[in-house]
Amino acid sequence: MVKIKRALISVSDKTGILDFAKELQKFGVEILSTGGTAKLLRESNIPVTEVSAYTGFPEMLDGRVKTLHPKIHAGLLALRDNAEHMRTLKEHNIGLIDMVVVNLYPFEKTTQKPGVEIDEVIENIDIGGPSMLRSASKNHQDVAVICNPGRYHQIIEELKKNKGVLPEDILRDLAIEVFAVTSHYDNAIHNYLRNHFLGYRGNENFPAEINFSFEKIQDLRYGENPHQKGAFYKEKGKTEGLTNLKQLQGKELSFNNILDLNAAVELVKEFQNPAVVIVKHNNPCGVAQAKSLDKAFLGAWKCDPLSAFGGIVALNKKLDLKTAKLIAKSGFLECIIAPAFEKGVVNLFQDKKNLRLLELSNLAMINEPDLKRVSGGLLIQDKDLATLDLNNLKVVTKIKPTKSQLESLIFAWKVAKHVKSNAIILSCGTKAAGIGAGQMSRVDSVIIAKRKAGKLSRNSCLASDAFFPKADAIKEAARAGIKAIIQPGGSISDEEIIKACDKYKIAMVTTGIRHFKH
Repeated sequence: MVKIKRALISVSDKTGILDFAKELQKFGVEILSTGGTAKLLRESNIPVTEVSAYTGFPEMLDGRVKTLHPKIHAGLLALRDNAEHMRTLKEHNIGLIDMVVVNLYPFEKTTQKPGVEIDEVIENIDIGGPSMLRSASKNHQDVAVICNPGRYHQIIEELKKNKGVLPEDILRDLAIEVFAVTSHYDNAIHNYLRNHFLGYRGNENFPAEINFSFEKIQDLRYGENPHQKGAFYKEKGKTEGLTNLKQLQGKELSFNNILDLNAAVELVKEFQNPAVVIVKHNNPCGVAQAKSLDKAFLGAWKCDPLSAFGGIVALNKKLDLKTAKLIAKSGFLECIIAPAFEKGVVNLFQDKKNLRLLELSNLAMINEPDLKRVSGGLLIQDKDLATLDLNNLKVVTKIKPTKSQLESLIFAWKVAKHVKSNAIILSCGTKAAGIGAGQMSRVDSVIIAKRKAGKLSRNSCLASDAFFPKADAIKEAARAGIKAIIQPGGSISDEEIIKACDKYKIAMVTTGIRHFKH
């Protein structure tokens, strides 16, 4: 239990601080403060003692040194039940400080300002604030430490309830929160300076140590399954990505919805012309690009309407009323996500209470590391942002693909990048006709894609995310009537694969790029 007699208040974010200080004043708390905070309190007729007057030492170096003084830190760190500590304070005429109210310079907000210079960023690295927070938190059994304006009301209520005293459990909670804040703050500084001075990954392939900080957006009803708990977090400081969704309609997103939305959005970003992606269980079951969004949707839906039932629809252009009417007639869907919605579209779906309508205005590719959790550790890699154009392709067969086949092959290749391995995509023009995903053998993926496509496999093109280990898949492709193939190449069986393509009069091009997705 701590009786609050003296508090040091120094805040960058002044939200709620006047009301908080006025309540402290009612308990007879002496207030120490610095700079702008002291000025604000004084202008509001709240008695305040400047830290410089309290320590007998002026602020200096343009405010870089304010509170780094023994009279501050000894007053925070002294153990009240340690007789030697108390004798030392008395000997040096140092008083106790029972509460610290500090929030830090806005480092991350500063880094996000357009055109910000490094000198301004450096000046927004707080030194005195974290030092006081850490000193007070280390001695939390004797000092209350508040770094979050959202706590002010709770603290005042506790003081009222306990006649100016704060209980041990509150003091512990406050200290724990401080170390979370300072840890994130230091990590944000480290990441920014490393990226600014050394580039994305620094002067080594990957740093020896890596840290990320996330804040919870919401608890979820459950995880992948009802017996698993789940929550959704946002990486602190990030202003792009799926965490910036705006939900316009529908019930709360589930764990699986969010996973599928991410898969759908990442794929639809690959296309510049109007495109639609339908995802089910983290794999696309329909993808099409067309001159108009309505035609793209029809192309995507027809790829596999059975699997599309209950799926996620992602569009890369504003959802117009014509396309929305087609979607509304198609059957049950979990989510529709688009960069914008034309006037009247939301009203069209208002009777479908379970359908989530989601707006994600920024569909730009984000270059961020790809993380995969494993038991006891973490795998990290570059995000797969490899792209392809006609100049990268190598024709390896006697028959060359036509111009229209090349366009279809590149379309299918983009889709293959986002399908679980082993991935096989059959395409007709810029529409997926059949998708074989996640099989343990590549030939099985070919068979599934062929079955999904049905008659559309005749004269279609095929994309494979990795090389063919055997010619059996080429034989199956020939049976399906496939006329052109795109694949990385690089197998010890390449010569056999090329001979099989020549035998069945199939054109083949290789990319030299593999797109495994596990």
